Amino acid sequence: MEKHLHIICLDVPYPADYGGAFEMLYKIKALHAEGVRIHLHCFEYGRGKQEALNRFCEEVLYYDRMKGHKGLSMQLPYIVSSRANPQLLANLRKDNYPILFEGIHTTFYLHTGELAHRTMFVRLHNVEHHYYAQLAKNTRSIWKKIYYLNESRLLRRYEKGIANKAAILALSEKEVKQYQQEFRAKDVRFLPSFIGWDFPICKEGIGSFCLYHGNLSVAENEKAATWLLEKVFNDVTLPLVIAGKNPSAKLEKLAHSQQHTCLVSNPSEKEMQDLIQKAQINILPSFSESGIKFKLLNSVFCGRHALVNDSMAGGTHLEPACHIAGNADAFKSILLQLYRKPFDEDEIRLRENLLHHHYNNQENARQLITWIS
Repeated sequence: MEKHLHIICLDVPYPADYGGAFEMLYKIKALHAEGVRIHLHCFEYGRGKQEALNRFCEEVLYYDRMKGHKGLSMQLPYIVSSRANPQLLANLRKDNYPILFEGIHTTFYLHTGELAHRTMFVRLHNVEHHYYAQLAKNTRSIWKKIYYLNESRLLRRYEKGIANKAAILALSEKEVKQYQQEFRAKDVRFLPSFIGWDFPICKEGIGSFCLYHGNLSVAENEKAATWLLEKVFNDVTLPLVIAGKNPSAKLEKLAHSQQHTCLVSNPSEKEMQDLIQKAQINILPSFSESGIKFKLLNSVFCGRHALVNDSMAGGTHLEPACHIAGNADAFKSILLQLYRKPFDEDEIRLRENLLHHHYNNQENARQLITWIS
């Protein structure tokens, strides 16, 4: 019997150049490989229509997102109200296929109850009200802080309101517990992130530097990079490379103020992967406990040693492949232990085991199909 599924994406999931797009794209590919006929709905607001998606989908439909004041609502989070589109509802009503909402962002018609008779799933990309509270904490702009705090307030109420209107698919065990405890959600399931690697591509041996990488225009990532420079590599003189998109002038100046630290601005995808593979330690502190970070997956399956804190790795099942530190002194101590420790075949086998048991696209796609069926 043919299996059909509507997937509503918060953004166009191609190219897979950031975490959310990466997870959505490889889920689509894995479901397609298992014979699911995907009816894909994308909100397009800058990434353009992508012919590549047609290879994996029965149809790909695009919708405009209402930007600025047109998408604002006094009652609903902007990330949701700006994606209310009557044509999306009309297209979903043409059949009775199950629906997968990618992100809280896409759930407007789950919230309104106009699809109440359908089989529906919500893929969490974050516990969004926590994520926006962290954005407010990390930004220096007073106007952004006000916006993020208000969005967090609206999101908390909104997430509580939809928590029992569909099955919730969380990216980590930590998010499962958060939805159960905060919102009394009755049907929350852990579904690991879909990834782009069939086996680890880590290199054995010893690398020649430590690496922090991420989108440096994101306040949380700038804060993490700054923390490393000021609190860890201030007196650990191992070489540190910081790499990522659009760093601020302040971060560039700080990174180049010491002889053993530097910054690589806007590396190409190939250059970034080269840095991840050549580093001795991928060092990834996080000041936000939301979601699972693509950079963590990338570091574990492509890099050598991974040094993180619990906010980065907790509840992901990736903890066995990481060295976890709780504060700056612990980061310093573990850095010194790992810097000349060869990365060996046993470490790679451990990561193969994680891929096989938790981050197996084929098995996770089959699990999702079982739930949907």
